[in-house]
Amino acid sequence: MKRALCVGINDYPVKGADLKGCVNDAKAWAALLIDHFGFDPQDVTMLIDSQATKKRVLAAVDKLVADAKKGDVLVFTNSSHGTYVADRDGDETRYDEAMCPYDMKKNLILDDELRERFAGIADGVRLTVISDSCHSGSVTRGEVLDTPDDRRRRFVNPRTLGLPEIQGVRRKAKPRTTDVHPERRMREVLVSGCRDNQYSYDARINGTYHGAMTYYALRIIEQANYDLSYEELWDQLVERLEIEGYDQEPQVEGKSSNKRRRLFT
Repeated sequence: MKRALCVGINDYPVKGADLKGCVNDAKAWAALLIDHFGFDPQDVTMLIDSQATKKRVLAAVDKLVADAKKGDVLVFTNSSHGTYVADRDGDETRYDEAMCPYDMKKNLILDDELRERFAGIADGVRLTVISDSCHSGSVTRGEVLDTPDDRRRRFVNPRTLGLPEIQGVRRKAKPRTTDVHPERRMREVLVSGCRDNQYSYDARINGTYHGAMTYYALRIIEQANYDLSYEELWDQLVERLEIEGYDQEPQVEGKSSNKRRRLFT
């Protein structure tokens, strides 16, 4: 069985927070999976803009992983704003990363909430998580930069949501190897747009808005004739985004054996 959930949020009910490339990202990932990796359209769920509330996204994630068994291939992609909140359970240093659903003024999706769900999947289930958002930064709400390609940071400062800002978040990324949840124990493969002390960018590229990581990942996959490993994708993504002038370093995390696996298999 192959199943996927693709989330994209451009239109937020928060002044100054709108993005332009996230819905295109979600549609592009869904099309890639259906057209080139054998996913049935009926097994690919999309949640767009106001559909993507916290309740609906988590319900869709629960449905995605429900009853999954060895050999099943699952994919969850999310393109949205990201933020952080102060850590409360001591599992991370100072703060938890969070995705911003449509109703982010009242609800956030913490990394802990996703981790709990993924930890329960059966052995042999092959789960890929693609996150094109950012989780740290300075005071900005989708700030538009003065660049020809209309770049916007996919970050919402916690203060915008009535939450405390943590000073020094961007000074140094937290190494997962010293975390309570080390990379070697991950059941999923995580492809993220940047390090946790960087921004992921939304931009107009060749006339179409996308997340920079998503856009170039899709191009690299196409140029490889849809046959490369997660490690190979990461190697090329890092180089390509640097060449294109994006100050973000994509990450691929998971067990070594999973990172060597071919994409979406």
